Amino acid sequence: MTASHDAEILNIEEAAALLGVSARTFNKVLHSEEIPARKIGREWKFSRSALIQWVGEGRSTDFYREEKPRATAFTEPDA
Repeated sequence: MTASHDAEILNIEEAAALLGVSARTFNKVLHSEEIPARKIGREWKFSRSALIQWVGEGRSTDFYREEKPRATAFTEPDA
């Protein structure tokens, strides 16, 4: 059974193709972001329109926040 290019419900490969990334990259994002999805049995299902809306609502500034200074293991010697 082949899925239509106009299908509203997508599997992970189709969702990755819609966003123009590999299934591996999409899977990494799936585990680290709040992608609109449902897991049915062993398979993830995605709404085409929800994915498009999710991308449209994102802001690049969310990924380029200023880094906080890191604490170092170095300590001043006692005087």
